[in-house]
Amino acid sequence: MDRAEVDTTIRSLIEPFNKKEVAITDSTTFANDLEFDSLTVMDFVAEIEDAFDIIISMNQQAEIENYGQLVDAVTKLQAD
Repeated sequence: MDRAEVDTTIRSLIEPFNKKEVAITDSTTFANDLEFDSLTVMDFVAEIEDAFDIIISMNQQAEIENYGQLVDAVTKLQAD
C-alpha cells in the first residue's frame, strides 16, 4: 500500500472520531486540533491496527503528534 492509499484509509477511519469536523491536513494535531483525549487515542489506534494488521508501539504512539506523522508511520509499518 502506498502513502496515498494509507491516507485514504486513515481518513475514513478518523471520521467517527472527528466530532468537530476539523479539516484534516498533514499538520493536523490529535491533541490540539482534534482534541483527542487518551481514551480516544487508544480507540483510534486500535481501529488503525485492525484495519492495517499492524502494531503501533507505545513508543511510536508517543512520537506521533500530527496526522502526517501517523500516515508516514503506518506506511512504514506496512512496508516492513
